[in-house]
Amino acid sequence: MPAHVPRQLGPIRNIDQGGHISSEPRINDRIRVPEVRLVGPEGEQVGIVPIGKALELAAEADLDLVEVAPMARPPVCKLMDYGKFKYEETQKAREARRNQALTVIKEMKLRPKIDSHDYETKKGHVERFLKAGDKVKVTIMFRGREQSRPELGFRLLQRLAEDIGELGFVESSPKQDGRNMVMVVAPHRSPGRITRSSREEHEIAPAPAAAPEPADVASDTSAVSE
Repeated sequence: MPAHVPRQLGPIRNIDQGGHISSEPRINDRIRVPEVRLVGPEGEQVGIVPIGKALELAAEADLDLVEVAPMARPPVCKLMDYGKFKYEETQKAREARRNQALTVIKEMKLRPKIDSHDYETKKGHVERFLKAGDKVKVTIMFRGREQSRPELGFRLLQRLAEDIGELGFVESSPKQDGRNMVMVVAPHRSPGRITRSSREEHEIAPAPAAAPEPADVASDTSAVSE
């Protein structure tokens, strides 16, 4: 009959691992090695010294002895003001998070034959998105015989790009995507301020020449170009 095996009540901690492993470096008397490779406060190489001597030098300079490379043989330690170092690192991390831009892409859909009122409403939404710092994917949706008139969508996107030019620029020029035509606009870093050179840089190229159109759809051009 097999011997009784006691039920495990929880995870077994490996004693050799010393329990919880801290991400903080060891400093001062927490450094328990016979000798260290010491680096001075200005980055100068002091050399390999006994741990007692390193702690003595840290006390004389009113600094901390900080273990910066614990896996080296012997470990590398540096003389520094650890409190100031931690503060500066925290400030850098906070600034990095503040400057980290979360890219959000909104989408706005239009029809080639959109009327003036709807156009102004859609344009207002695009302007609001750009002011909030978001990119906008503008999609022109073609239906039926509209698919044979891609220049109508191109002109509409060109008009929109010009109307929102003070707030954003064309990041991705109009491209045909199946039954749709897509353009991506992005906000300027400083909304409302755009130089003449940057405006010219992001202008949409002229629309390609349109193919001859049947007589029954010729009136579409005047309806969109208004």
